Amino acid sequence: MIVVAVIGILAAIAYPSYTQYQIRSNRADAQAYLMELAQRQQQVLMDARLYSSIEGAGGLGAIAPEGVAQNYAIDIVTDVAPPRFTITASPRANTVQAGDGDITINQAGTKTWNGGTW
Repeated sequence: MIVVAVIGILAAIAYPSYTQYQIRSNRADAQAYLMELAQRQQQVLMDARLYSSIEGAGGLGAIAPEGVAQNYAIDIVTDVAPPRFTITASPRANTVQAGDGDITINQAGTKTWNGGTW
């Protein structure tokens, strides 16, 4: 009985830490993907003189990694004059990321997360 109680206490302490690790890891994956998209946006601007609002084929040619696609919805907003973009990764509901806050990056390289910086 004592062993079961000790295991229960250890699990109660370890589980929240593991969940926080998962959240940080998923956020880091999303941030890396947003950086990739921003880099691709700069290449599209050099080639076409405007930014693309399309993530996949026919646009930036990028496909979100499975972990990012499961946990975040990616939204790309562009403007023609002056050329600018904002890419936002919003946590999906009913995932471990829910409530973690939006992650954004823009053409100037400004990165925000949940009101702060990366």
